[in-house]
Amino acid sequence: MSDVLIQRGAELSTGQLSSKPGVKTWAVSLIALGLAAGGVVAGPQLLAGPAAPAAAAPPPSVAVSAPLQRDVDGRLELLGQFSAVQKVELRAQVGGTLTQIGFKDGDIVHKGDLLFQIDPTPYEIKLSEATAALATAKSRLDLANREFARADALQKTGAGTVQNADQRVAEQRAAQAAVDAAQAAIRDAQFDLDHSRITAPFTGRIGTHQVSVGNLVAGSRAATSPTTLLATLVSTDTIYLNFDMSEADYMAFLRERQAEQKTKGGGPLADKVKIALADEKSFDHRGTLDFIDNALDRSSGTIHARATVPDADGLLTPGGFARVRVSIAPPAPALLVPDASVLPDQSDHIVLTVGPNNVVTPKQVQVGGLRDGLRVIRAGLNPDDRVIVGGIPLAHPGATVAPEAKPIQTASN
Repeated sequence: MSDVLIQRGAELSTGQLSSKPGVKTWAVSLIALGLAAGGVVAGPQLLAGPAAPAAAAPPPSVAVSAPLQRDVDGRLELLGQFSAVQKVELRAQVGGTLTQIGFKDGDIVHKGDLLFQIDPTPYEIKLSEATAALATAKSRLDLANREFARADALQKTGAGTVQNADQRVAEQRAAQAAVDAAQAAIRDAQFDLDHSRITAPFTGRIGTHQVSVGNLVAGSRAATSPTTLLATLVSTDTIYLNFDMSEADYMAFLRERQAEQKTKGGGPLADKVKIALADEKSFDHRGTLDFIDNALDRSSGTIHARATVPDADGLLTPGGFARVRVSIAPPAPALLVPDASVLPDQSDHIVLTVGPNNVVTPKQVQVGGLRDGLRVIRAGLNPDDRVIVGGIPLAHPGATVAPEAKPIQTASN
């Protein structure tokens, strides 16, 4: 292009340009611009020479491993909350002034231990009055019995009348009724006196006292005012762990248990559960599944279940939370991969694998629970698949990668 422009300029310089001054000026400017453009365009090409081809980037490196093969049991892992097997609100049955508290807040108390003492004086007086009334009634009954015996003897000899004998019989019956009433009054007075002492109905841990010594306590027998809450007592030997299963989990539980029963000839359901407290990673506590409700909750779509757990070390507290594992099927062979290797794909899951030509190939899988930090693969993988376990962000389906073997590591769970 520059040679053409130079030649064109030479022709114009030999007199081929128009004689008009404006045309000459325009032509010279055009030649100058052409030369400058040619220098800008051609100059770098002449200096740089031919361009070198770009170097191809190496394929990304990823870690691959075959899935681990282990026997794993079918199980559910749920969240539960502890509650007391026995819990009682201690309230007085008789009213009066509180004179004694027989425990320290938070103590372990034993069945029969004195917890509260209400002033027994009014009830001792009432018992004494009932005892005196009984003595009087017995004296009258004794007199009525003697008079009836005399009237009956006179009637038999003809010296007495039938009317007199009937009157003595009525007096005898009235005296007996008075004795019975006096004995009932004694039992009533004794009941009130006994219940002025409030004792522990079972062994457990008691909470804080709600009423101090000197306060007037309202009892339930008087029914003139609401009863007074004195304290709360909960049992400690065993504790309940309550949890809810979704309908899907419950159906899986039922089907696996029915299959287990058929396999074992109709034996009893396995009822052992494993428990991990809020600050624990391992499931070291054991319990017994002893109750499953008879209906699903319509509002939540769950069914309530309960396990009984021994509390020998005193670590289990009503109201606390724990994770619970319920075994629903015996151990069976399964494949496991790192949980990070399982990728969500809308409502499904995929695992990236490396084929024989080192091309990333996704596989849709069905996943299960976690075992030792690894995800159980129920279906979709083969034991000889090379699963990408490291460098996942660098791999995408269809890409060529450089695989490096790396064994799968388990974590204590």
